[in-house]
Amino acid sequence: MLEACSSTAVAPGEAIRVVLDKREVCIARTEDGTVHAIDDLCTHGEVSLAEGEVSGCSIECWLHGSAFDLTSGQPLTPPAFEPVDVFVCEERDGSIFVDTTTSPEQ
Repeated sequence: MLEACSSTAVAPGEAIRVVLDKREVCIARTEDGTVHAIDDLCTHGEVSLAEGEVSGCSIECWLHGSAFDLTSGQPLTPPAFEPVDVFVCEERDGSIFVDTTTSPEQ
């Protein structure tokens, strides 16, 4: 696991973009404080999901409105039909760590 950012870098209901191992990752924190890590690029328009809006357990792409489930990466609304990758992440000792080689299901 790689250290992605400090815990305070991502407020509840917000998301940020980080680069880990040359991979763009969106770190999102839901309103209940849960942290998620997904591929940052929308599969429809290839724009940063971190610039979108976190709502419940999803994030909406700011450009065309596709929403993605933060847990599974599945698209919830068109125009996106392809999921984004989801990564294992954990928060400990004041930092958020992400493993870009493993999805939570593995």
